[in-house]
Amino acid sequence: MNNAAVPGTQMEPLVSAAWLAGHLRDPDLRVFDATVQVSRMLFLPMVRSGRRDWRRGHIPGSAFADLFALGDPHASRHSFTLPSAEYFAAAVGKLGIGSEHRVILYDRRENMWACRLWWMLRYFGHDRAAVLDGGWAAWRAAGQSICRLECAYRPATFVAHPRPQLAVSKREVLDLIGNPRVCLVNALGRRQHRGEVNEYGRRGHIPGSRNVTAWEVLDRETGCYRPLPELREKLGGVLEAERVVTYCGAGAAAASLANVVVRLGHPSVAIYEGGLYEWCRDRSLPLEVGG
Repeated sequence: MNNAAVPGTQMEPLVSAAWLAGHLRDPDLRVFDATVQVSRMLFLPMVRSGRRDWRRGHIPGSAFADLFALGDPHASRHSFTLPSAEYFAAAVGKLGIGSEHRVILYDRRENMWACRLWWMLRYFGHDRAAVLDGGWAAWRAAGQSICRLECAYRPATFVAHPRPQLAVSKREVLDLIGNPRVCLVNALGRRQHRGEVNEYGRRGHIPGSRNVTAWEVLDRETGCYRPLPELREKLGGVLEAERVVTYCGAGAAAASLANVVVRLGHPSVAIYEGGLYEWCRDRSLPLEVGG
């Protein structure tokens, strides 16, 4: 894959550590750690900002992007729901992201939090953003230098151009169940999909959805994404649908899978933002077990 970006054009959705090392000093480049740390308590995942880890060491020049501060301020802390265009533009502009900037995002987990912010930028019309393949671990494995100084960019002007077709609501998902032209894909783990564990208050998955986990699209040793031919084979019939809608718990693992589907060339990919965190709280909505 050619990951080079040309000013004024969109970027490839994924870049390597080697690419980033070679472009780190480009004046139009903005690099952010978007990590969210997750632990479990009873049924719900407990989440916290990864800022503390960023302060201990980060890619030189990179700033921290707090996903809690970029989501809808009126929504649950667990959801990371898209905010209004005005709110998002002001928030990312404060971080130093302008419409003219190329943005590289990374995290310290499984690429999913970086992908979440990549998708948010994409939703609001910014195609000059990419995810660092393998994130922090890939950067360290490549022997690249690290920085422990507080880093930040000057505020910039971001102009949002929302693309509502890239996100679907709970009601829209309900209407899509059974539609042969749409493939719903659960990016969560297999045991959760089959209903063997209860992570969101109820067991199972949205009826008719397939299961391609956000972990099986990664190489277990490196944390980088598998080669595109392997990914194409793994997704199989998913790519044959006219529209693909991914979901997970609250939109992060779903964004990682969406990144893969986009890179495989599918023209219509959306995310169900509310995910099972929202779906399972509404006991009038159906769930399936098994599969």
